[in-house]
Order: sequence, then C-alpha cells, then structure tokens
Amino acid sequence: MGSSNQDILPGKTFPLGATVTPEGVNFCIYSKNAKALELLLFNAPDAPQPDRVIKFHPKEHKSHHYWHLFIPGIGAGQIYAYRAYGPFDPERGMRFDGEKVLLDPYSLAVVGWENYSRLAACLPGDNCATALRGVVVDSKAYDWEGDTPLHRPYSQTLIYELHVGGFTRNSNSGISPEKRGTYAGLIEKIPYLQELGITAVELLPVHEFDEQDVRPGLKNYWGYSTIAFFAPHRAYSYNQSPTGPVDEFRDMVKALHKAGIEVILDVVFNHTAEGSEQGPTLSFKGLENSAYYILEENQSFYSNYSGCGNTLKGNNDVVGRMIIDSLEYWVSEMHIDGFRFDLASVLSRSQSGHPLTDPPVLWAIESNPILANTKVIAEAWDAAGLYQVGSFIGDRFAEWNGPYRDEVRRFVKGTPGTIVRLAARIMGSPDIYPQPDREPNRSINFITCHDGFTLNDLVSYNEKHNEANNEESRDGANDNFSWNCGEEGETDDPEILALRLRQIKNFFTIILTSQGTPMLLMGDEVRRSQQGNNNSYCQDSELSWFDWSGVEKHSGLLRFVKGLIKFSQSLEIFQQEKILTVTFGSQEPHIIWHGVSLGEPDWGIDSHALAFTLRHPKAGENLHIILNAYWEPLEFELPPVGKDETWYRIVDTSLASPDDFYPLETAPIFTERLYPVEARSAVVLMAGYSNRKY
Repeated sequence: MGSSNQDILPGKTFPLGATVTPEGVNFCIYSKNAKALELLLFNAPDAPQPDRVIKFHPKEHKSHHYWHLFIPGIGAGQIYAYRAYGPFDPERGMRFDGEKVLLDPYSLAVVGWENYSRLAACLPGDNCATALRGVVVDSKAYDWEGDTPLHRPYSQTLIYELHVGGFTRNSNSGISPEKRGTYAGLIEKIPYLQELGITAVELLPVHEFDEQDVRPGLKNYWGYSTIAFFAPHRAYSYNQSPTGPVDEFRDMVKALHKAGIEVILDVVFNHTAEGSEQGPTLSFKGLENSAYYILEENQSFYSNYSGCGNTLKGNNDVVGRMIIDSLEYWVSEMHIDGFRFDLASVLSRSQSGHPLTDPPVLWAIESNPILANTKVIAEAWDAAGLYQVGSFIGDRFAEWNGPYRDEVRRFVKGTPGTIVRLAARIMGSPDIYPQPDREPNRSINFITCHDGFTLNDLVSYNEKHNEANNEESRDGANDNFSWNCGEEGETDDPEILALRLRQIKNFFTIILTSQGTPMLLMGDEVRRSQQGNNNSYCQDSELSWFDWSGVEKHSGLLRFVKGLIKFSQSLEIFQQEKILTVTFGSQEPHIIWHGVSLGEPDWGIDSHALAFTLRHPKAGENLHIILNAYWEPLEFELPPVGKDETWYRIVDTSLASPDDFYPLETAPIFTERLYPVEARSAVVLMAGYSNRKY
C-alpha cells in the first residue's frame, strides 16, 4: 500500500466529486470540521485494502471547507473512497471516525456491494474490506446519438409508476435470466409500454441505495434508502463493470425516448441510508454530520421528519447545492425528463426542522434554468404531519393529489357523502388548487401507487395482510377505503369475481376521464396482486414483481385499458390547460353536471350517482359520462345531440369483453332517451355523425 504524494498537484475546488481531464482526475470533497483527510485508491472493486493512500495537506489541498487535489495519469474506472479524521463528539453533532471508509457524496458509480456489510459500518473498528467505494466516471464519454429530453407537456402526459427490478424479474417475463430486473431488461419490454399507451415511466428510486437497510431476513426492495444521489443503482445493471450501470442506464433512457416515453425519477432527498444514531457511518455522517442532517437539541439524536431515522438538512447551503447539482446532473448528463420528490415537504423545513414560508432549496429548484423544462412533482407532505397539498411553494411544482385517490376510492366503494368532492376531483380539484392561473394538469391524479394496495387488491381485501413483513401487520396504512366485494382475498364466487372486475374498470374509467395528469401503477392493467400486502417495501419476490402471465389471463381488461387510454389521449377535452367552465352553453371547453335527470345533479349525502357532459365545441367533441356507484340499476336521461348526430357507446363497464369498450369507429349506436346503467358501473358515450364519418 503506497502513500507517496510526490506526483500530487493542488487541484481545484470545483466541480465537487471526481472529475476526469485528459491529464488525470481532480478530487474535491466538503468537510468543515475534519482535521485530516485521506483519499484511498483501490486497484479493484473488491480489493480489501487500498493500493494507495494519499493524504491531503491543508496548506496545499484545502480552500475554506473544501479539500481538493489532482492526480495525474489516472482516469475513468479508478476506484476510490475517503477517510476523515476529526472529533467524535455526538453531543456537538460531530461523528468523525477515521476507521470508517467513506463514500464520496458525489460518486457517479458505486462498487463494493459483493463484500458490503451494513453491520460493520455500524460497529466500532476498521470496515475497509466491507465498505462501499466510488468509481471515477467520464460523464462525457457516451454517444447519445442526438437524444434529448422530450419536454412533453403535462396535458399530454400519462404516467406509469414502475419498479425497474420488479418489472422484468419474474421468470415468466420472457427476459433472459441474466437480464431480468435490469435496465437492459426494461429496454426489451418497451414495446409493451408503447402498446399500453403510456407516455412517461416514473421509476421508483434508482439512486444507489442500501438493500440491507431493512429488518433481518428481508431486503429493501423499493429503494427509499439512498446512499449516493448521483449514481444509478448497480443491482439493476446487467453490465457489472465499474462504470457499466451509468452507460446501461443511459441506454435505457435513450431507448425509452426513441419510443416517445419520458423518464421521471422518484428522488429521495428527505433522508439517507445512514439511519438514526444507531445507524451506519457510510458517507455523510463521517464527513460533516451536522451539515447534512437535522439534529435534535441534544445533537446526539437525529430529527425524524421522514419516518426513516434521519432527515436530510435540505436548506443547509452545502446540502441544498448537492441536491441542485444532483438534479442538474441527471438532466444534463443522464437526460432525465422529470423528478417526483418523495416526502417533498421535508425540503420546506428549516435547518432546525421548522416549516419555512420560503424554503431556499425549493425556490432554487423552481427557478433553476437547467430544470426549466423538467417536470417537478411533489409528494407534498412528510412523515411528521406537515401536509401541503394545494399549498406547496411556487408556480411549477405539480403535486400527487392524495385527496383524488381517497375520494375516488370512497365513491366507488359506495361511501355516503362523496359526490361533491368527487365532482371537484374530476374537474382537476379547483377546491384544492384555487389559483386562477394554475394548470389543472399539475394535479397528478392516482388511485393506486407503490405505497398501498394494488388496484386488484383494493377490490379484493377489506384489511391489509402484511404478515410477510415481520412487523405483525403494524406497518402500512389502515385507512385504505377498500372493499372486497363480499369475500376477503381469493375467491371462486362468480358474482364476486364479476363485481371486482367491474369495479376495476370503473376506477380506470374515472381516472382516464378526469381533468389532470393521470398516473397508473405497474401491473394494475393485468390485475397484479400483492395478496393484500399494502406495504411491500421489503418484498423482493413474486409478491411484488410484475406477473407476465396476467397479460394473457386478463387480456380482456388489458384490451379495455389500452383502448380507453388511446381514446382519452386522442381528445382535446382531456388536454386542457385551464379549469373547465361549468355552463350549459359556451364555445369554450366546458362541463355540465347531471344526475339521473339532465341538469339535476344530486349533491346529497346519500347520492351515489353522477353524470356529466364534456364539450369542446371547437374540436367537435361531445361526451356524456355516467357513474353509478349505487347497488341497484338506474336509468339516466341523455342530452340531445345535434342534427345528423347520435350517441355512440364507448364504454359500459357492466358488459363483458370485448363489449365493454369500443373505439368510436366501431362503437354501437345508442338512440334511446334513457340509458339503463347497471349497478356499480360506468358508461362513456360520445356524440358522432349517424352516418359514421370516421
């Protein structure tokens, strides 16, 4: 192990991280209170000890709080890590431990997982042989073939929330075993996504995360345990060379863009994998603990606004810069189209944890020119009670609309008192977002997501069944607004099975005929089930994976969803960038509410039915949508249509496939004044010429 500094140059304070030049590599890292720092260079990813240790000399290699040096003659692929020496004084917020090998927060790729031990990073002693290391990456050495982010407006966007590993890991995926669960495997399934009709994939966390951050015997599957905000998760890469995940991830983005599909990343800037005071020292803790984390008054303890043991101090200048640098890197170098910010309200907290009116890091994201065309989507709450749906800062952030999920679930279940709020959700939630110039598509409408029941389980279980998580089912939400339709879990009762399928189609009909940007959960279109588990964060198994046998088994539902997506995505009325006017007559796009009788919606607490007409006169679009959540059939009066026009039945969820959906070109004509709507079903009609000029 060498330690000579003879060829070392002072280097530069920017950029942070490891930067490749034709002459060598510049290293720069932040630590305010470290007394000494060492750069460790390894000759292989699994080398138990460094081949070379380089000491930073403060007079030559430190400017303010930035440690920097330049090493000639090395380049991309070099494996490296750090040791930082300083006070171990937890009550003052300092946790330096020179025996711990530390990952560069700006690492662009991470190696060492084969020998990694989270436990060794928690216990006293040297953990070099089991520590993670960074990889020097030349981020410019990739041929994008002219690719750029797609910049599709929200009004034309349909999001599909997808887990990279779970999408192709199943043995029935048709992917070769070595590529299952990888970026490369996802590329092979792009034709499926194209045929489905979605326009964007929202990937559960792909920043490098710690799969060991979970109870013993389980595996962190979702990935909300980030350890490197610039590096793609290595376990999702078929290419396991030191820099392989970076290029394979780019290959995936480029292929998705060629298919017209945007890539949105779920990013976790609210906490890290280092956990609480009982957790490991992997990177941030050992470099400048009190800068990276919000601490309690007794700084030995971590504030836990994330529910995951610690809270990233996003409004610290250094941490805020790291967040912005990460976002800029993923847009400029990895061509990402957007970000969904997990527990985004954490980023509105001050350095002491109090909510801020004008949080600097969020305004920095809002106003950043590199991110100007990038989708930014907030999960506008945190785990400590801060709830900001409808009041999140700025003019750019879209928001996951939690009330949309809850009200649609309640209505379809048959809960009383839902009609007024349901109507608001269908319109883009103007009651939640009252700003007159706010685009309704900044409401991200969803009924299911990774966190909670799948759509199949929403209509199959009254209670969560999380026993496999080894927490005695204490984990996961209790208020799911689900209904099993008569029997808990799997059944062979034909009436219950038919009702469940109809309820699933009702959910799809509502979300795809609402104003706002719809988001669907991976596998809902083929009835993916988690057997009642509504918190599968630790289940890397068939319980969570996409079951590709469902494509054939549930081909009728898949046909329904594909058809309805294509139908709704083709209409101007569902691409409006302002709230629809509620009126009986206008040349502007508008909506008219009805009940069983025209113009007479029943807004009462016991009402379980609602109809509405959507009209876009300039586009020649006239739709009538009927939602009957009542447990008995109802007859609904239909609006008159223009001369030489008639109603065409696009959707009737009470009918079996293929009669439940027709494209306008082949849809059956309906000429009666009253439409008999079966119990718990939905109908979509569209006016068109009676001589069928389509």
